Amino acid sequence: MAMAQAAGAPSRGMTGEERKVIFASSLGTVFEWYDFYLYGSLAAFIGATFFSQYPEATRNIFALLAFAAGFIVRPFGALVFGRIGDLVGRKYTFLVTILIMGLSTFIVGLLPGSATIGIAAPIILIILRMLQGLALGGEYGGAATYVAEHAPDDRRGFYTSWIQTTATLGLFLSLIIILIVQGSMAKEDFAAWGWRIPFLLSVVLLGISVWIRMTLSESPTFKRMKEEGKTSKAPLTEAFGQWKNAKIALIALFGLTAGQAVVWYSGQFYSLFFLTNVLKVDAQSVNIMIAIALALGSLFFVVFGWLSDKIGRKPIIMVGLALAVVTYFPLFKALTWAANPALAQAQADVRATVTAAPGDCTFQFNPVGTAKFTKSCDIATGFLARNSVPYDIVTTAPAGTPATVAVGSVTVPSYDATAAGADAAAQGKAFNNAVHAALHDAGYPLVLNETTGAYAMVADPNAVNWPMTIGILFILVLYVTMVYGPIAAILVEMFPTRIRYTGMSLPYHIGNGWFGGLLPATVFAMSAAKGDIYFGLWYPIAFAAMSLVVGLLFVKDTLGTNLHAKT
Repeated sequence: MAMAQAAGAPSRGMTGEERKVIFASSLGTVFEWYDFYLYGSLAAFIGATFFSQYPEATRNIFALLAFAAGFIVRPFGALVFGRIGDLVGRKYTFLVTILIMGLSTFIVGLLPGSATIGIAAPIILIILRMLQGLALGGEYGGAATYVAEHAPDDRRGFYTSWIQTTATLGLFLSLIIILIVQGSMAKEDFAAWGWRIPFLLSVVLLGISVWIRMTLSESPTFKRMKEEGKTSKAPLTEAFGQWKNAKIALIALFGLTAGQAVVWYSGQFYSLFFLTNVLKVDAQSVNIMIAIALALGSLFFVVFGWLSDKIGRKPIIMVGLALAVVTYFPLFKALTWAANPALAQAQADVRATVTAAPGDCTFQFNPVGTAKFTKSCDIATGFLARNSVPYDIVTTAPAGTPATVAVGSVTVPSYDATAAGADAAAQGKAFNNAVHAALHDAGYPLVLNETTGAYAMVADPNAVNWPMTIGILFILVLYVTMVYGPIAAILVEMFPTRIRYTGMSLPYHIGNGWFGGLLPATVFAMSAAKGDIYFGLWYPIAFAAMSLVVGLLFVKDTLGTNLHAKT
């Protein structure tokens, strides 16, 4: 195996062994991300299967809690498996992570629902989700470190950029499998049992990944260090208990991964949420458009990884952060006009007004779905936010009076769900129908269900501008590739070999698991508080700007680092 490239030597081609290392590491990580994304895409079906004994609202709360568990434990997975990786070795550690991830996912596909085994079903499901999150927390650092320690110094950005494609390809693969399975059966069959098929298919992917990884050898850099007796005896203490290393982790978190995470989650996940939940485009069309944008954009992970070997890692990441800060507002506004022009026009023409008593409106931050907002103002603003209606809040109503919603010349009183008690459902239905009718008359794209007599906000499928929507999604994905393509190379080069697995994994997973994982809930709460569907974009913009400033001031470009000498 060739080691570091001599200074000034011409770049050589990739050896067969190096191709095998990259393919095995990347393929396994693709499958891990595929497993992880399945739950998010199929959460509604999972909630109906494993929390069926509860009312729909409570069922959704538990489904969200189970999903959040996977994000919350990721940094702990980074600590557990990072420590093992720095003590035992890279190869065996990320072999364990893929086994845990793959088996947990496969078991979800077989797990009986709550109608069969009762409360044991949701308990086992949440345990499996936590195992998935722990495994994912250990997988990325192992794969990135393993590939980087095999790569020549002058091509490390290019080699590790293949790892960076895995999250996007995993999402892409999960969307394609779901679309194929959905298209091959009736909706009722898919809801009843067909959603399990993508989970069960993961066992095939797991078998391929394990077989390939079993044939790999240990990282030559780690192997040499272990033979010389230079491995760390306490990686956690050395990585985070010594200021010289802890400082690097903090700079990596606030100057790189926090900003990278919010740009990544905005471009690949929030854009999907925005199209379906805010712009009301049908989910199947959104999945197809996202899949096309990902297919077009994924190559640029490798392009920017390759470019980082020429001009440095830091400049590319900083430019990606800066572009996101400057262009997110115009891009998401353009996305509204492209995907739902009728809604965009209605928003421009008509704003609602919520009049409430002082203190009746709260900040509806609900990252795991456990909070209940029952005050009359919260019910009014939550309803308008979910229906993508801009509004102003006026706190001039007398204390003790319910909030009202005014749309044009129509004013509808809200209600306090707690005070309403048993009548809350009936009052809620009456409130929703009355406000929907006022919005429909004001020009909002609402469709009346003749059977139920209820309105629903939908995007006209014939009015969706597919080329423009896909083009905007591609730009958002391009920003993702700029900040994410070189990130593995710069992170592994920041830490010494003794604690590299541990050191790089924690800031990466805090940034992506917490800063990124909280993005959808935070964006919704901010938008609901302001009455503006775009206001929540200040969350990713603020953290991208923070990382841009911290990165420019404190992050040193690591291009040219000799990993094999950095023990």
